[in-house]
Amino acid sequence: MAERIGVLGAGYVGLTTAACFAAMGHRVSAVDIDQTKVSRLRAGEVDLAEPGLTELVAEGLREGTLAFSGDFTAVAGSTVVFLCLPTPPGDDGTPDLRALRSALGDLGRVLAPGTIVVTKSTVPVGTAQLVPEYLGRADLPVVSNPEFLREGHVVHDFRCPDRVVVGADPPDSPAAERVARLYAPTEARVVRTSSASAELAKYASNGFLAVKASYANTLAELCEQCGADVRDVAAVMGLDPRIGPHFLAPGPGWGGSCLPKDASALLRAADSAGVEFGLLRDAVRVNTRQRTRMVRAIRTAATGRPDGSLDGVRIGVLGLAFKAGTGDVRDSPAVAVAAELVRQGAEVTAYDPAVQSEMDGGTVVDDPYLVAKDAAALAVLTEWPEFRDLDWPRLAEAADRPVVVDTRNVLDPDVLAEAGFARIGVGTPVEVPDACSRPRLHPQALAGPLQQRPDRPAAARPVRGAGSDRRTGPGGRP
Repeated sequence: MAERIGVLGAGYVGLTTAACFAAMGHRVSAVDIDQTKVSRLRAGEVDLAEPGLTELVAEGLREGTLAFSGDFTAVAGSTVVFLCLPTPPGDDGTPDLRALRSALGDLGRVLAPGTIVVTKSTVPVGTAQLVPEYLGRADLPVVSNPEFLREGHVVHDFRCPDRVVVGADPPDSPAAERVARLYAPTEARVVRTSSASAELAKYASNGFLAVKASYANTLAELCEQCGADVRDVAAVMGLDPRIGPHFLAPGPGWGGSCLPKDASALLRAADSAGVEFGLLRDAVRVNTRQRTRMVRAIRTAATGRPDGSLDGVRIGVLGLAFKAGTGDVRDSPAVAVAAELVRQGAEVTAYDPAVQSEMDGGTVVDDPYLVAKDAAALAVLTEWPEFRDLDWPRLAEAADRPVVVDTRNVLDPDVLAEAGFARIGVGTPVEVPDACSRPRLHPQALAGPLQQRPDRPAAARPVRGAGSDRRTGPGGRP
């Protein structure tokens, strides 16, 4: 049976929820306070680089099953309303619920009795119990339905979820049943829990992924010290069904809009409950240290010394998004590493296929080959697959020193060796063009085989490319 669905918030979660439910045949009204965004969405213009999302929005608008508004009264006739509002971390790491509370206050004045209010936003445990207070009324059933969407895959993950969590008190309430039925077309397993369990499940999942990723990064550091290759070690681990292969790839650290804030919120919840969550706290500490390790590796590659000065040294950066498949730079480790290089005096030129924002103190260009011009080192900070297919001989010719720090282990060592590049990975042996005779080198050894080319000037020069320079301001969604 088709429902009239209201969705508050038209960001990643809200827009995906609205578009996918409309495609299932429900009539959906999505509300957002950003009037410019609403106007663009009404015209079918989607700013999120998510496969299939623009097409679903266009289909919903064409079929009349999807509408956008900047007015809360647009959801007044809904039978189910989904809350997909931002809950960013406050200064102490606790989720900021001001947007949620404000929206619920408005909703309480327009919803008909019996309308089901569904919290899809990531909220602290116990929020469902407070929703009636925020609404100013107790005649609206409340259901918790956390999202588990991966950026770059949101449409697929909504339509083909590995689980749907529906939390209510009691778990088998009629409201919970109606929300579960909305997902029937996905044929996903529905897990019914209390509202508190549903709220905690989201934090628990992301907290565990953060721990697993930090474990992989620490393991990579150990591999570097004992001559092992983390790619082989992780492959062996991933074959164990109790472990699985996901989140075992090392990198410059984990980031994005979810893991950092959810790890912080989970730690705050543990502190409030008197639980010492040292494992997660250490994972956060490792994540911070990993970014520092990557800066040190890049500095070593560019100067030949772990403590070498970066003043005036040109460094080319490939990747700014927190992961491939998205233009999101929120809490991106790539941006953090690039910013620290700038802070230490480096002249950083960066390219990302999905990021058009500017970088404080650095230069963002729209041509990947511009990042190599007179560079003392290149650094791959986001695992975009297209970086493997770049013309690496061309990059080597443009660079001052042919060395690349592959913080994502995404590049083909053979291609790099053929192009004359030395490669420093994470948790892997350093690979230089004559690697058959020098199979294992630490970054400190790079000063020897990678002297500056005599035909290159020592001083770094800024890149100037027509239409390519966009300065100032890290962060910001394209």
